[in-house]
Amino acid sequence: MENRLSNVLIVSITPYFLEKEFFWFQENIKTILQSAKTQAFWQDNILFLEKDQKISISEVLKKIDELGYEKVFKTTQPGEFSQIGGIIEIFSINSQFAVRLDFLGNRIESIERLNIEVENEKISKELLKKKLKSQKIFSDLKGLKSGDYLVHLDHGVARYTGKSETINQNTEQNPNDQNIKPKEYYVLEYAVGDKLYVPVGLERKLNRYIGFTEPKLSRLGGILWQKTKKKIKEDTEKLAKDLLEMFAQKEICQRPAYLREEIFETLSSGFPYKLTPDQEETLRDIKENLKLLKPMDRIVCGDVGFGKTEIALRVAGLSAENGKQTALICPTTILASQHYQTFKKRFANLPVNIALLSRLQTAREKQTIKEKLKSGEIDIVVGTHSLLAKSIEFKNLGLLIIDDEQKFGVKQKEILRTKYPHIDVLSLSATPIPRTMYLALSSLKEMSFIQTPPQGRKAIKTYVLPFKKEVIKKAIEAELARNGQIYFLHNRIGTLPFFKQLLEDLGTQAKIGILHSKLKEQEIIKTLSDFQIGKTNLLLTTTIIENGIDITNANTLIVDNATRLGLSQAYQLRGRIGRGTQQSFAYFLYPKGQLKGLAKQRLTALKQAEELGSGYKIATQDMEIRGAGNILGKEQSGSVNRIGLNLYCQMLGEAVEKLKTNICH
Repeated sequence: MENRLSNVLIVSITPYFLEKEFFWFQENIKTILQSAKTQAFWQDNILFLEKDQKISISEVLKKIDELGYEKVFKTTQPGEFSQIGGIIEIFSINSQFAVRLDFLGNRIESIERLNIEVENEKISKELLKKKLKSQKIFSDLKGLKSGDYLVHLDHGVARYTGKSETINQNTEQNPNDQNIKPKEYYVLEYAVGDKLYVPVGLERKLNRYIGFTEPKLSRLGGILWQKTKKKIKEDTEKLAKDLLEMFAQKEICQRPAYLREEIFETLSSGFPYKLTPDQEETLRDIKENLKLLKPMDRIVCGDVGFGKTEIALRVAGLSAENGKQTALICPTTILASQHYQTFKKRFANLPVNIALLSRLQTAREKQTIKEKLKSGEIDIVVGTHSLLAKSIEFKNLGLLIIDDEQKFGVKQKEILRTKYPHIDVLSLSATPIPRTMYLALSSLKEMSFIQTPPQGRKAIKTYVLPFKKEVIKKAIEAELARNGQIYFLHNRIGTLPFFKQLLEDLGTQAKIGILHSKLKEQEIIKTLSDFQIGKTNLLLTTTIIENGIDITNANTLIVDNATRLGLSQAYQLRGRIGRGTQQSFAYFLYPKGQLKGLAKQRLTALKQAEELGSGYKIATQDMEIRGAGNILGKEQSGSVNRIGLNLYCQMLGEAVEKLKTNICH
């Protein structure tokens, strides 16, 4: 076969081009080149090169970078390119084979076909689409500030120094053209003061550096980074094999597909609000999972109050309609009770039996519920970890929903799955723990993000201040003046009476209720009920309110000695307010002179994450502050430090996807 070519077309790595088959490009090459003469889309998204064309290698490399190709040590896969001296090797996504470009000065001396080919076009495109989706998740740069460390896919670890506007090169040639706008760039600083300008719009090549130590800046332009990536990629491929063997049992299990949807549609039509785009996409993904024979294992990650319960409710209805039982497990009795009431209300006119199993029931009531679960008379059971007891038997358990999954240990979460290996698992989390993030983002679990706030929701104004009675009094009076309610959090049961007296002495006329975990279950429910109906308007409480409190009229949170809280916990507590359309206010108070070290980092991160939908970011920062614990063994921690956890997980995810896809085909 003649390996010499007269020209080559390289297209950008975008969903538009990934949808097209190789022969489409061959058939339409003339139309594409004609369009590129006048249309901006084609000018921006293709590179057409010919033998003997006069063009510098730096121009070609810049364009290849902008088209989204990844620079590697040696080109082996579609979407990659490598460069040594005056030679570029590139595997374009619109071609079945890689090519080699030889430059002599500023001229392309030859274009040669390489003996590196696509084995299966469908698999290749599937993997690239998943890679694009993964990169989008990892390249969230919201709240980026000067001094933050970033990892560039092609060039390594750098320090972000800000944004810069650079005038487009064409301006010099056409100084009177008013349509030419300056381009904006992320400015990255590398070792020895080298700088790289990354165009805004090419964020998918960037991600935040998260590691266990202060990172070492990479050198710009060398091959060390490409060698490092190559070595770590090989390591992740070995780890992927080990992990897949661990999860193999779950992969081979099968259950009947979910085919009926009448109850699901009834629940959907009875919902008084419009779903957000993220909720709609999550439900679509879950329904697609349930139409397959392989059991689902999906995490839905969304901020408190962003509609995860509605997702769970509809999926439970789908399960009941298809003849399967659902167990919804919650970390607290309060949350279980709230979910039970919500489910009872929404399923009121449907042929679905719902039960609550927690410490609120008598021994006799519990026994009756257990018998009905075993006989199949109960379709959906809501409860605490008591649902994991050996004495609980189901007739046909098909769906396990774990709310606030970060509150349950790994062994707890595996109890029911071990007993019923064919069940579908839906985990809900506002701030996924590092282990879960690691598994989810490395493709061993599927993950959905609900980041769009419900209509009318406002960001919570957050203040981090030293403890002062004047601040507390002013905050309480402002909320009471608009007939609102307040949570005052003091996390020591023994000194709650002292704080009650302190609050009364402020003279705000607040009606105070006290809530903590040592109260009897019935007292807890009554105290919450009094607060819900407005009998009390200030709830003096411990962190017991962290889960399951949804009162739209409570829009001020005051936290005493916030330095004692973990970051994810503080974020979760802040989510108790701002659940309606009212502006809400959170005050995190600290003893004077005691805001330092990790506590300062946590509260600074909380203040910076005021914007709605910051739960995923908080989980990531929490991991950065605490260290990644035992997510990875010592073997992997060195690799993580060299390229950052985000890129490591991305590589591991690609390795897992490649293995899974090849096994399936």
